[in-house]
Amino acid sequence: MASVLYRLGRFSFRRRGRVLAVWLVLLAVLGGAAAAFMGPTTDNFSIPGTESQRALDSLREQFPQAGGVTGTIVIAAPEGRKLDPVAVGAVVREAGGVPGVIAAIDPFKVGSVTPDDRYALVQVQFDTPLDEVTDAQRAAYERVGASARGLRVEHGGEVMKAEVEVGSTEALGVLVAAVVLVVTFGSLVAAGMTLLNALIGVGAGMAGLFALSGVLELTSTAPILALMLGLAVGIDYSLFITSRYRQYLAEGVAEEEAAGRATGTAGSAVVFAGATVVIALAGLSVVGIPFLSIMGLAAAGTIALAVLVALTLLPAMLGFAGLRVLPRGRRGRFDGQASHPGREGFGFRWGRIAVRLRVPILLAGVVGLGALALPAQDMRLALPDAGTAASGTAAREAYDLIGEGFGPGFNGRLIAIVSGDEAQATGEAAQKAAKLIYDAGALAVSPPQANPRGTTVLMTIIPKTGPTDAATEQFVRTIRERVAGIEGADIALSGVTAIGIDVSAKLAEAMPVYLLLVAGLSILLLMLVFRSLLVPLKAALGFLLTVGATFGITVAIFQQGHLADLFGVEVPGPLVSFLPILLIGILFGLAMDYEVFLVSRMREDFVHGDSPQQATVNGLGHNARVVTAAALIMTAVFGGFVFMHDPIIKSMGFALALGVLVDAFVVRLTLVPAVMSFLGRAAWWLPRPVDRILPNLDIEGESLHGKLATQERDADQEAVTV
Repeated sequence: MASVLYRLGRFSFRRRGRVLAVWLVLLAVLGGAAAAFMGPTTDNFSIPGTESQRALDSLREQFPQAGGVTGTIVIAAPEGRKLDPVAVGAVVREAGGVPGVIAAIDPFKVGSVTPDDRYALVQVQFDTPLDEVTDAQRAAYERVGASARGLRVEHGGEVMKAEVEVGSTEALGVLVAAVVLVVTFGSLVAAGMTLLNALIGVGAGMAGLFALSGVLELTSTAPILALMLGLAVGIDYSLFITSRYRQYLAEGVAEEEAAGRATGTAGSAVVFAGATVVIALAGLSVVGIPFLSIMGLAAAGTIALAVLVALTLLPAMLGFAGLRVLPRGRRGRFDGQASHPGREGFGFRWGRIAVRLRVPILLAGVVGLGALALPAQDMRLALPDAGTAASGTAAREAYDLIGEGFGPGFNGRLIAIVSGDEAQATGEAAQKAAKLIYDAGALAVSPPQANPRGTTVLMTIIPKTGPTDAATEQFVRTIRERVAGIEGADIALSGVTAIGIDVSAKLAEAMPVYLLLVAGLSILLLMLVFRSLLVPLKAALGFLLTVGATFGITVAIFQQGHLADLFGVEVPGPLVSFLPILLIGILFGLAMDYEVFLVSRMREDFVHGDSPQQATVNGLGHNARVVTAAALIMTAVFGGFVFMHDPIIKSMGFALALGVLVDAFVVRLTLVPAVMSFLGRAAWWLPRPVDRILPNLDIEGESLHGKLATQERDADQEAVTV
């Protein structure tokens, strides 16, 4: 692999103009395709095969007039006054005139009014699903009741779900990344080139993703996740290769040769690191959850493109930059002669400390991370609702007003769908189900509504607790258990709340399987890279420590509310259902990045004759600065998304930023050298039968170095002969 990448790096360096032109043309083509074929994103987090999804599918087929998206308009009179039925009726008629609305129900006719006549709910039914509601329709819906004097009118419901937009706050992460690059390289050219390289890659990836959105159903969070990861890994991969290029220049290697060697060595590690992230994200497809598969594949595609950009466009840009990637004061010293080594950096000093104090460091690290993971045992999962939306948004205002007037259960309404072959049997089953649902603790159950044939009956259930409350989850389980024995019809629960409960349950079941898959994959891949059995096991255990501590801290802040105000968490509650499984996949790949860059140098020095302890110190000393910069950049990029108001993106950004910090600084830069020095020579042991079976990937470029050394010796001999 290293030899192939070496030739690719030299080719891109020599043909830099053509390589840059190809990427710019590709970027333009993908941008044009995105503009022409971009489709809408969706917030459909359903899972085929669950009870709630089967019920919705049946409803759309048998009761199509109730299969579209719904809205809820809440009307409130000033304190101490009652609603005027005439004024409310005017709001209802206005809602009925919104394009696409097939029904707006007068609350005074169906009893959707509080006992004091101060609050009322207007149920609005659209004829299309959420994905097909236009911005004009939504705007018309939000204008309903604007002329109602003396009344407060708020607009909520499913129809108010809006696409997540990337704002200026995310640019802060890129700005911090630029500052870290300047400090690391000491050169504006090197920092700007690295950042530009990553931006071109993520731009091409995002353009391609949006071009496919016309034929693929993308969740609203999929592009944000792809942007988040594409930026972070794109900058990091370019940083690793550029750093190795500068190192070769410092050794007196010519520019083109340095670009080839950097691509062959650091580029090999980039390929492996990128492959682990891609495999982990693409592996989400095996879970069998469509929206999660799309999110994983979208992010994996963007990362694969970032790797390709780092291996081709970056060497080309190094050709344009030349010696300007070096600090201005050092450029004149690189005339083809190796520079004298300077004072050892902090990485070497820290490496010696980690080797000398390995036992207390291991005890403190493991116990500390284990303690931080304790809150994770109380983790609850749910899909976010309007109650977690930013204050001041229309959906949040409506949610709060409904809870104020009617109670939290009205924000978590359930739908019971009774389906049968005969109208009479279906009606009787619905009556039995209504009684059992009341007995289970429902606050209210609406009168049955039947389709024209009478074979499908719809009932709205109001629980006593909110949509993400643990009691509501138990209430849904109780209903399903009690109605399961009713004969003559099929009874299923659906609605946004039931879908959220089913999604959370399915993901919770899949998470252990996926965790085992990722851990097993990490052990296999690292065995291929390091020709070792204990190093992969150590890496997998370190990854589990990272995940546990990240989950624990995230639960403590976002669910339990500790330090919630500091991170802008207005309403603590359950974590987003797919956050844990997504976090495992992403952090696995990122953790392997740092593992490869640190331990590969340790193995290289050990193979070349250093003692295990000295090899550990060298590996940390040579790579600590780059890994530190990479971790800070990735944390900055992820951290920029914490400032977004969307609860899904906020929690994802926080958990990823935290996970990178924990893994890079606690696990990889602290625990890894302590463990490696503790294991000594045993760290590189591999049973001979396994060694013969495993292919040699040559991640460290040993074969490349040997080939280049042979060529140099042959050239020296020819010079002497001449």
